[in-house]
Amino acid sequence: MMLSYRATLTMLFDLSAAVIAWVGGYLIRFNFDWPATYVEQMLFGLLVLVPVHAAACHWAGLYRGIWAFSSLLDLKRVLKAAGVSVAALVLLVAMHRGLPTIPRSMLALYPLLLVITMGGGRLAWRMWKEHRLYGETLKTGKPVVIVGAGRGGAMLVRELERSPDWRVVALVDDDPTKQGLELFGRPVAGTVADLPRVLRDCEAQHVILAMPSASPETLRRATDFAVEAGGHVFTVPRLEDLMTGRVTISAMRPVAIEDLLGREPVDIDTAHVQAMLAGKTVLVTGAGGSIGSELCRQLARFAPARIVLFELGEFALYTLEQWFLGNRPETRIVSLAGDVRDPERLEEVFALYKPSIIFHAAAYKHVPLMEVGNAWQAVRNNVFGTLQLAECARRHGAERFVLISTDKAVNPTNVMGATKRLAEMVCEALYRENPVTQFTIVRFGNVLGSNGSVIPKFQEQIARGGPLTVTHPEITRYFMSIPEAAQLVLQAAAMGSGREIFVLEMGEPVKILDMARNMIRLCGYTETQIRIEFTGLRPGEKLYEELLADAEATRETPHPKLRIAQSRTVDEDFMARLRPWLANPGPVTDEEVRRQLGEWVPEYRPALHTISPPEQK
Repeated sequence: MMLSYRATLTMLFDLSAAVIAWVGGYLIRFNFDWPATYVEQMLFGLLVLVPVHAAACHWAGLYRGIWAFSSLLDLKRVLKAAGVSVAALVLLVAMHRGLPTIPRSMLALYPLLLVITMGGGRLAWRMWKEHRLYGETLKTGKPVVIVGAGRGGAMLVRELERSPDWRVVALVDDDPTKQGLELFGRPVAGTVADLPRVLRDCEAQHVILAMPSASPETLRRATDFAVEAGGHVFTVPRLEDLMTGRVTISAMRPVAIEDLLGREPVDIDTAHVQAMLAGKTVLVTGAGGSIGSELCRQLARFAPARIVLFELGEFALYTLEQWFLGNRPETRIVSLAGDVRDPERLEEVFALYKPSIIFHAAAYKHVPLMEVGNAWQAVRNNVFGTLQLAECARRHGAERFVLISTDKAVNPTNVMGATKRLAEMVCEALYRENPVTQFTIVRFGNVLGSNGSVIPKFQEQIARGGPLTVTHPEITRYFMSIPEAAQLVLQAAAMGSGREIFVLEMGEPVKILDMARNMIRLCGYTETQIRIEFTGLRPGEKLYEELLADAEATRETPHPKLRIAQSRTVDEDFMARLRPWLANPGPVTDEEVRRQLGEWVPEYRPALHTISPPEQK
């Protein structure tokens, strides 16, 4: 194979290195006096070693590497080539009888000088090229301090050396054995608690958290120190994403509130879920919503025959359809506009597409909005719609029906929560009547970033300059990410055998006030610049959410983030009494709805907030 121009130059350098190492070895052996009496031996050695060295370099693959990116792999190749040359020299020395005598010291001097010349030349070339390419970058990039001097920090420093935007000036790490050391020439200037001082000394305003496997508590602590010092905080991708090659260490992003809430990655039984979904037609109601759309995206991973996207909102349906066309064109989808309260439309859809598995995510979920002026509509959508869909699924022999429920169905204090609990009871009663379709209920709390949730609201308020409105200083909520919720819904569906209420492990409750303060700091403001204002609990709202009702017990499942709640038994005549009420076309007053809900759901206790709003901050 013909060598390229650059490879030819590289080969000539390596052959010159052999000559330099051989002649240099003789000079060192004779204290830099020219060994006139050994010229014959020197020439004889060159005649043998240069051709052998040329062949060794080709065999070691030295001309496959690029000098500007020389690495340990290239050093290994240099050592392999030098090893072959030394082996040839050993043979020469061993066969010295009848041949010119070669000093035995050359067995040490020649390989040492050969490796230094070949390896040093490559190293010098790389240093010169990097200086030309990135030398000015080191002077002009924005100064940044990296938190974490471990593997992630080392990878990040190497990546940022080639970035025109960043200049790493120091690192901090809590490991006492790393204090005072350097990482690629950058000092480990202190611990995480020293961040304010290090930022001030280095005149830096940017911090990158290079701890992809650190706990949320560690990230939160580092973020607090950085933000309090006025730093802008970024983070790197998760370690599993780096190891799989999906992203690089330099794919940084600003620290988000989700990073500080302590949610661990979810592992699901992929094979079990695959067996449930592969080759099946799946119907998702409320497909354009936060949970519904993520469910659809997750479903596409498991090769269903088709996904029927059932959504009332036209734009939400169009947006999801476009996502599939752009990101999952191989997935067969059917985009259908429709209302779960429309029995004729449901009958048409089931008769035409015959879905085997139904994920029912369509619901009215906004607590205060459903409390005043919309209570009967909440009943119609959340309860009557569930009944229509569930009966249609059972009538057409669907295998599974999964109801997406909420922690607000536990000891509900609002209409929305009571209607969701009533929808759960409908599913339980239908399964008991005729268990042809497996009914599974999945109950979880608030989802980070979902439509109408607190995080988008706070982001919008910060963008306007504040204030951030918090209903009460002690109000807490459970949170999980949208992908986590969707994955656990799929896991619960695969595990369900009928009538179970799966409760998702939601971690520790989060104070909304703490979340507001963190978001203000992460956006680079202080609470003086962006005020927090307390507005008082809204209609139907309670301070603390619950995941289990008082009368319920739970049992473990094989999945650590799923438990099964044992709820109270639904009365035998429950459906016979409920159907006539739901058939009422309305209108029905809010007060009458609350009274009736109290009869159907005994644990429902409407919240009547008579307290005045807390003192504003």
